[in-house]
Amino acid sequence: GVSKACEGIARNPGASGKIMTTLIIGLALIESLAIYTLVVVLIILFANPFGI
Repeated sequence: GVSKACEGIARNPGASGKIMTTLIIGLALIESLAIYTLVVVLIILFANPFGI
């Protein structure tokens, strides 16, 4: 996670650009998954597509 990225940058400061890029992409994917899940839950709750 984030702590391992910090450790990697501390050990090898020259690789900080690549580590930060990978970290930001990973965090963006995790965040987008959470947002998509929220949207699906709200659709199920309020649109009631299954007629329950």
